[in-house]
Amino acid sequence: MFGGGGMNPRKMQQMMEQMGIDVDELDATEVVISLEDGSELVFSDPDVTKMDARGQETYQVLGDPSEREAAAGAVESGEGDAESADEGDDGIPQGDIDIVVQRAGVSEDDAREALEAADGDLAAAIEHLE
Repeated sequence: MFGGGGMNPRKMQQMMEQMGIDVDELDATEVVISLEDGSELVFSDPDVTKMDARGQETYQVLGDPSEREAAAGAVESGEGDAESADEGDDGIPQGDIDIVVQRAGVSEDDAREALEAADGDLAAAIEHLE
């Protein structure tokens, strides 16, 4: 990282602490990277290091990946769930309606109307109904 060559590991750790860098080894058993083309890179038993440099987290994965096609459900679930969560043409997710019904103790129709009036803002819809 710093080209320390024969640098003492303790000295390296002290320098990193002075710069506000915290490094942790993670006990990962598998890392999967999903690619846009629908394939996945799978790292089995990788060496994973997490570095936190003043709030910016960076992960380093070391290992030999194998490539595979993404599982059919994994590729489709990302977009399909959002569409199936919508109720009708109003664009209000059923989950949001359920939350308003539960929190405000009103009917689904009242919850939907409140969400539409609040442009989908859950907190505003609940506040309006309470």
